[in-house]
Amino acid sequence: MECFSQEKDELVFGFAAARGKKKNYKEFFLKAVVFPDFSCLYFTDQFERARKNSVGLFNQLMDLEVLSVQQFLNERCFAINFEQGFSVVFKLYGNRSNIILFQNDEVIDLFHSKIVADKNLRISTLDRPIDQSYEAFVANNQDYRKLFPTFGKVVNAYLEEEPVTWEKLQEVLHKLENPRYYIIRWEHQLHLSLLPIGEVLQEFKHPIEAINAFYVLYNKVSTLDKEKAEILRKLTKEKKQTDLYLKDAYQRLENVDSTIKNEEIGHILMANLHQIPERAEKVELFDFYREKDITIKLKPELSPQKNAENFYRKAKNEKIEIEKIMENIESREQLLRNLNLHIEKIEQAEHLKALRNYLKTNKLVRSSSQSISYKDLFKRFEVDGFEILVGRNAKNNDLLTQQYAYKEDLWLHARDAQGSHVVVKYKAGKKIPNTVKESAASLAAYYSKRRNETLAPVILTQKKFVRKTKDLAEGQVIVEKEEVVMVEPKMPN
Repeated sequence: MECFSQEKDELVFGFAAARGKKKNYKEFFLKAVVFPDFSCLYFTDQFERARKNSVGLFNQLMDLEVLSVQQFLNERCFAINFEQGFSVVFKLYGNRSNIILFQNDEVIDLFHSKIVADKNLRISTLDRPIDQSYEAFVANNQDYRKLFPTFGKVVNAYLEEEPVTWEKLQEVLHKLENPRYYIIRWEHQLHLSLLPIGEVLQEFKHPIEAINAFYVLYNKVSTLDKEKAEILRKLTKEKKQTDLYLKDAYQRLENVDSTIKNEEIGHILMANLHQIPERAEKVELFDFYREKDITIKLKPELSPQKNAENFYRKAKNEKIEIEKIMENIESREQLLRNLNLHIEKIEQAEHLKALRNYLKTNKLVRSSSQSISYKDLFKRFEVDGFEILVGRNAKNNDLLTQQYAYKEDLWLHARDAQGSHVVVKYKAGKKIPNTVKESAASLAAYYSKRRNETLAPVILTQKKFVRKTKDLAEGQVIVEKEEVVMVEPKMPN
């Protein structure tokens, strides 16, 4: 009966069950909210349209009868189908959510016109049949996500509370297809869920009752709760990354301890020099540490004594590696203690002012009053008076290299690995010291896939030798002249 918008990201549809001679009866309204960070539906029998700031949309639908509601296979979208071949598709794709008007498979209008890619959609291609049989589950190495791409974070978390078996998957599918409805708080956010996970706040039998209650509750959440949730999500993510790093570091220590030490092999070789033939590629000797024979690989171009010296040199590097791992473990464990303390304090905060003071005092967030400059766009460090800028992601890397780096600036990147672009800003008349280069190279290694290596190769060159062509993806560049250094991935002191 009507379709209008009076808020930027909200579209309201008015329906009536039938017509009367004087007025419609059994009216109800569907409000669709499609914010970049929140999509939801809300159903109500009454809705007062504002006299001002209200614009009619999708006028082609006026007075048309609804024929059906269609849920598309394995897609987060559904359609309301009308007479005369019209359909409204609700595309709930996170920050790309939209509401689209079709006629006979062609896009007629978009609610969010900025999402221009939606003009190319076709209703006939939205169904996505996927083989979800046991055979397909096995063929995909039991990776259920490839079979059920629309589960989302909440369902995946519920499934992965224990190893995902076919039986467990079928049990969860049964719950999803015969659901109860839960409003939950999970990972510091409110969710409407078909599964009980996290903190269950309310439970419902009927979906419209559930989604209406969820919409109302979500809008009632205070500024304090929202700011808490935002910072807690960031800290929790950093805590998970730190936990994973520590797990990996302890595993590396265990691997070093469980293998025969290079120093021990050097001692065994030195004790048996007379038994080792010249130019041998390997030799079997008695291991007096474990009282059994072992086979030792040798470099045939080296003498037996030089081979032993080679193992002693490796042993020295091995000790350095262990020391570095231990240092990194100590610093990460301290970081983990700090993160746990911050999370505890933030969860306990009862007043917005106290929360913001705590965040400011502990430098956990940037003040919203600060104007955004290039210093806010990138990670920024200062070493010996020289400014070092670090890209945050692929798109941000391009911004740094293409718009904020000048030809005389020093440009760095971890070699043969994904990572951040790093730029040392040039100072007229001043040569960049080696200490600054080393710090910047360590940052480039730290903010890359080589972060967990003891020593990592890093490219250094002037920005004028870095170029980008149109065919390259975000963050990709061509380096025409380079120098490579080996550094320890770490933050500046």
